[in-house]
Amino acid sequence: MVRDNRAKPAELLTVRQVLDELGGISRRTFYRWRELRIAPACIRLPNGELRVRRDVLSSWLEERAEGVAS
Repeated sequence: MVRDNRAKPAELLTVRQVLDELGGISRRTFYRWRELRIAPACIRLPNGELRVRRDVLSSWLEERAEGVAS
């Protein structure tokens, strides 16, 4: 059995997918969070579209969980 040691590429989510993952928040709210620099970090593709890595979104959500000790 041959093992592939290459790293699996990170799953990139579209803005629509992120909005759905966040319970259906509005696009306007997401872009407002970006203006305020409180949204999860995004990747801007050469065509101008935004993507969010799933692991970044997961970490961002964990940081905002209530009751988390700082």
